[in-house]
Amino acid sequence: QVQLVESGGGSVQAGGSLRLSCAASGRTFSSTTMGWFRQTPGTEREFVAAITWSGGRTDYPDSVKGRFTISRNNAKNTVYLQRNSLKTEDTAVYYCACDQSLRVSIPTMTSMYKYWGQGTQVTVSS
Repeated sequence: QVQLVESGGGSVQAGGSLRLSCAASGRTFSSTTMGWFRQTPGTEREFVAAITWSGGRTDYPDSVKGRFTISRNNAKNTVYLQRNSLKTEDTAVYYCACDQSLRVSIPTMTSMYKYWGQGTQVTVSS
C-alpha cells in the first residue's frame, strides 16, 4: 500500500509558476513510476507528466511539454511538478499517482496507476 498526499496548489495569474509536491509513504517508493494527472469538472482525468523510478526517463503530453517539469527525490519520497508559463486552461485538480508494475514504456493511462492522491486544486486566472 502506498499513500500519496499532494500539496502546493492554489491560485496564480496566467504566466506565473507553481510547484506541486506529492509525498509518498508506505511501500517502497523508489521502485515506482510516478505520474501527474489533472481533471476539470465533466472531463476525464488527463495525463500531465510521469517519471521513472530512477528519474532517468520522463514523459509529457504536447500540451505541457516545455512548460512543466517532473522530478523526484527518492530520499524524501517526494515527486514534484514544476509548472511555468501557466495558462488559464491549466486550471484543474491535479493528482499524483503511483505505478509499481514493471513496464517497457512509461504509463500514461489512468488505469495503469494503482495508487492515487486526493488531489490539489490549481486555479490560473487571466
